[in-house]
Amino acid sequence: MWWEVITDALLDTVKLFPFLFLLYILIELMEHNTRIGKPGGKLMGKAAPVLGAATGLVPMCGFSVMAAKLYERRHLTVGTLLAVFIATSDEAFFVLLISSMGWLEKLYSILALCGVKIALGAAVGYLADLLFRKQKALKPLEPPVEHNHAGGHDHEEHDHDHAHEGELTVCEHKEGRKSVLSLYFVSPLLHALKIAAFILLFNLAFGFLVFGIGEERVTEFLQGAGYWYQPLVCSIVGLIPNCVSSVALAEVYAVGGIAFGSFAGGLIANAGLGYIVLFRKSVGVKKALCIVLFMLLLGIAAGYAGNAIGLLL
Repeated sequence: MWWEVITDALLDTVKLFPFLFLLYILIELMEHNTRIGKPGGKLMGKAAPVLGAATGLVPMCGFSVMAAKLYERRHLTVGTLLAVFIATSDEAFFVLLISSMGWLEKLYSILALCGVKIALGAAVGYLADLLFRKQKALKPLEPPVEHNHAGGHDHEEHDHDHAHEGELTVCEHKEGRKSVLSLYFVSPLLHALKIAAFILLFNLAFGFLVFGIGEERVTEFLQGAGYWYQPLVCSIVGLIPNCVSSVALAEVYAVGGIAFGSFAGGLIANAGLGYIVLFRKSVGVKKALCIVLFMLLLGIAAGYAGNAIGLLL
């Protein structure tokens, strides 16, 4: 019923809120000259795509949202973002675990899916970072003051900077705990509430849309796709930024309605609510569309490759 749509939307948003709150605390730490987000840090280091893919395997859409937000603030490379998105499966693993499939089949499916996603996520992540090396840098920090002993202008600017630093130090001493509380608690809380409200509205709108169409029709649509159309259909369904897509794909796969390759392709294209956050802010519509299109094409290609391998085995 319609109240179930509201309840589900509220629960999904409440489950996501702690991730959002911690995310904004992390961003504040990064943007105040800590080592977490600097080029040598874990989020920007050489192992970042692998860590991103491993993180994305956790069956929660909160990590794709966090990745999209960190990418927007340039604390993640595009390669690490893609690695997280590719590895994300939302609630599919939970659906497989409670399905009527045999335990060996469940184990095989989950392990195979995890292996494909982490390998593909890491490979694509490193390749993307190699191709877009110029975009790996963080937001530029304040440039160091150059001393020019030949002229007095730079020296005056240097003194002026010191004056401002002194004013900030006095201000920080006056504010004391209040400024720390505002910076690392109040500000992250307000930002998290804004994003949570936006996600809640989207979940409600999409929930009522699915309620009007009927989840059974989505399932029938997937089951009705021919073997060689399945990767295309599943990948398009996987783009839907809601847990309905991953749940529907897992349920249809569990009853034998789609092949493993098609199932994997749909979940590779799936990035949960990360797509919504990607389009919401300053990433840019063109760049966001390119990322979504790439995820769709990758899901389709992986789906066809998986189905072809399945026929050979």
